[in-house]
Amino acid sequence: EVQLVESGGGLVQPGGSLRLSCAASGFTFSGYWMYWVRQAPGKGLEWVSTIDKYGTTTDYADSVKGRFTISRDNAKNTVSLQMNSLKPEDTAAYYCITWWYPWGQGTQVTVSS
Repeated sequence: EVQLVESGGGLVQPGGSLRLSCAASGFTFSGYWMYWVRQAPGKGLEWVSTIDKYGTTTDYADSVKGRFTISRDNAKNTVSLQMNSLKPEDTAAYYCITWWYPWGQGTQVTVSS
């Protein structure tokens, strides 16, 4: 069974940091580009970051450039999102996704003082 399981979310103060992780199973993880997307309360989905299958090429939404870092470990079938200098507008449910396979449950990030 294909699974994508996000973890690492929580409550953090503005300016703080969180590291999100996504554990993949049931498919050849190393053969797929991976993405982080998020959905804020009452808002639509927003693309956050992309990483190629080798972990060599990355890309970020303008809103998170310089603050977030995406990475992957193909030996462990994981993709991560290091989130620094968090802002209240980063509050959202975060999902790791790829083409063809079902989404996981996501992990909630709340940035508030």
